[in-house]
Amino acid sequence: MNGLVKKDDILIPPLDLPGCLRSLADPRGIVVFAHGSGSSRLSPRNRYVAEALNRVGFSTLLFDLLTLDEEVDRSNVFDIPLLAERLVATMKWVSTEPRTANLPIGLFGASTGAAAALVAAATLGDSIRAVVSRGGRPDLAAAAVAKVRAPTLLIVGGNDHDVLVLNRSALTRLAGYKELKMIPGASHLFSEPGALDAVVVEAAAWFARYLEPAARDARKGPTHAIR
Repeated sequence: MNGLVKKDDILIPPLDLPGCLRSLADPRGIVVFAHGSGSSRLSPRNRYVAEALNRVGFSTLLFDLLTLDEEVDRSNVFDIPLLAERLVATMKWVSTEPRTANLPIGLFGASTGAAAALVAAATLGDSIRAVVSRGGRPDLAAAAVAKVRAPTLLIVGGNDHDVLVLNRSALTRLAGYKELKMIPGASHLFSEPGALDAVVVEAAAWFARYLEPAARDARKGPTHAIR
């Protein structure tokens, strides 16, 4: 559809955070992933989702939110302001990197990474075109949830009862267009047969809806880099 996927191992400045950029020749947009606590750019679930998004025309970026030294301190994996700060810095790189510049940007956050994605979306405003949260912890984003204007999809497992309650509460506070999709029978990790495929279907439809029109507009001329 959009050409072969080119896979590049990259280092994102200024901290040289390692990442994996999977880019297409004519993408519908780019989706940047924020992994949950105890995970990394090598998260098998996020890689599964990313590869599925590549197949339907989206470039993707998975990267480590922390340096190796920072990962030693477990408190850092729950430091949402720090993780959001790394996401914002990475968005600036995405908006100026030749392989991704001018592409509409979507965020896909899992667990605690979803909280960081919401804070980053609130910070960057219209620069973020869509957000998808998988088993997210929006409660950790605190007051930033009410400042998110990007269309936001909250995906929660039907058996992830506590997180489902948290997401239902967040749904009422999100400022922009929003939806909550419950995957029946799925737990927090969506490890049940077919659960992650259901996530892919919902996420792909959401990004197609909110990124692709912006991609057509972007081809008409340059956009401003994120500052």
